[in-house]
Amino acid sequence: MGPLTDLGFCYLTSAFAYIGSKIGTGPDELKLVFSILLSYPLAGVLKRVPDARPEQKNLFIISISIFYLIGLFDLWDGLRTILISAIGAYAIAKSMRGSPLMPWVGFVFLMGHMSINHIARQRANDPSAVDITGAQMVMVMKLTAFCWNVADGVLPVEELSDLQKDRRLPELPGLLDYAGYVFFFPSLLTGPAFDFAEYRRWLDTTMFEVPATVDPSKKPPTRRKRKIPRSGTPAMLNLATGLLYILLFIKLIGWYSPSVLTEPEFLNYGIFHRLFVLHMVGLTARLKYYGVWTMTEGSCILAGLGYNGVDPVTGKVSWDRLQNINPLGVEGAQNTRAYLGNWNINTNKWLRNYVYLRVTPRGKKPGFRASLATFTTSAFWHGFYPGYYLAFVLASFIQTVAKNFRRYLRPFFLDPKTQAPLPTKKYYDFFSFIVTQLTFSFAAAPFLVLSFSGSIQAWSRVYFYAIIGTAASMAFFASPAKPYLRRALEQRAAKAGVVPVDKKTATTTTGTTASTEGSGSTLTVERPGGDMRRSLSTDSVSSSREPMLGLSQDPERELDEALSELRAEMESRRAELGGKKNAFLSAATAPGLKGKKLV
Repeated sequence: MGPLTDLGFCYLTSAFAYIGSKIGTGPDELKLVFSILLSYPLAGVLKRVPDARPEQKNLFIISISIFYLIGLFDLWDGLRTILISAIGAYAIAKSMRGSPLMPWVGFVFLMGHMSINHIARQRANDPSAVDITGAQMVMVMKLTAFCWNVADGVLPVEELSDLQKDRRLPELPGLLDYAGYVFFFPSLLTGPAFDFAEYRRWLDTTMFEVPATVDPSKKPPTRRKRKIPRSGTPAMLNLATGLLYILLFIKLIGWYSPSVLTEPEFLNYGIFHRLFVLHMVGLTARLKYYGVWTMTEGSCILAGLGYNGVDPVTGKVSWDRLQNINPLGVEGAQNTRAYLGNWNINTNKWLRNYVYLRVTPRGKKPGFRASLATFTTSAFWHGFYPGYYLAFVLASFIQTVAKNFRRYLRPFFLDPKTQAPLPTKKYYDFFSFIVTQLTFSFAAAPFLVLSFSGSIQAWSRVYFYAIIGTAASMAFFASPAKPYLRRALEQRAAKAGVVPVDKKTATTTTGTTASTEGSGSTLTVERPGGDMRRSLSTDSVSSSREPMLGLSQDPERELDEALSELRAEMESRRAELGGKKNAFLSAATAPGLKGKKLV
């Protein structure tokens, strides 16, 4: 940079440092919020670039992102990092297009490159500084998906799922379109991530074509002859909501920073006060993400990329294509799946669509290997702080326990015939809400403390309550209590006239068809006329075992599957060796070879 540029950057940094000192936050964090706020008027300008000039949109996007990286954050190394990832992924996709190894090579390259920066950030140990790893985490999601979309583009359409058909890229995009996708400024630094096919449809405005089934009077209003519907109101609502979260974060962080959990003063509190502080530390940390993700989603909505179709009846436009967080869903969650499913939604989608389902051979169901690959990817994607892994491992076992409670205890609070909540259900709901929130406050603490010793210290100060509770619950369901509860539910269902079966699919004496999930613990009864009713669980008929954020929902079962797969592999190899041995002996005793030496 030249002298004038250096002077301007120093002045800008000093201004942010001064304001940050007044409100209790770092200059880089303040710059991040400023860049998001600036994205709103810039997204408004982007939206008004003529629909027929996509190249102008791309150039505008690229120039704004470079201004953010260089002019605002002075991240020259960050720009280089993004270029290395983007150019490397494109080169791999182009040079290896048609090879089944291409997406895996791209995945290893992108994850490895990011891991280097994660380690550098961990060594710098400055959580308040904005470096490039946040943007690179978003980039890894976008570019690994890009490699898979290119790989799908050369496969026969009949071999693809509906999502693969929708996102496949039969031809490599041009470099300018690709650069616009990589540098899309409303989501550059913090996400949300999206696929190239979505960006291309936004760029050429085919995303906004209204189906013929929609009444012309119900079509969303647009400006002049442009196709992008008006999106100012939902975008401003996101902006106001996000700012409220940020203001709450600034207000609370002085009282409930993660360092509070390891300070000596924390021991002066009683146990209930400690639990309250632990929960508030987690809530305060979440408020920052709520604010940033809600505001970035709003700027994407303003640009038009959040568009997700129109209701043909009401004409109401949906703008939730890039929703990454549902704060009310997290804070009001009564079970682990709701808690994790409403957090970092796009990362969940990426792990499901581009890791979990991709490591599974075509025609087979995902098993232990898919779950292990997803868990490992999620862990490496987040970084290498020991606290992350403590939280991940504990959360996996928490999911197992929660699933057992939901499967074997929750049905007692539902009418076995109609599945309508009983009057006592409200007590179960309240209890599960308290347990879910307190358990995840404990499990998430290492994610904030980061260090191993600090995480163990924070846990010890609340007497490891979630670990003890999880271990006790696992022991309970490993005891005779589990079959006892199953029998009690079956008897309860039988009294209500719902016939239980133990096989996955069976025909009962009444002519109904029933299917069970998992060791006969969940029963579905299909009555004549197609009415589907549940007798033992209200989990979905197509209940999925897909990991949430890479966390296994049933590590115990998947460990059993891993051992079964290992035994099957050993038996297969033993049989193969036995066959070779028999063939050798048969050859040795064949006529004409008796008495001859085999070499």
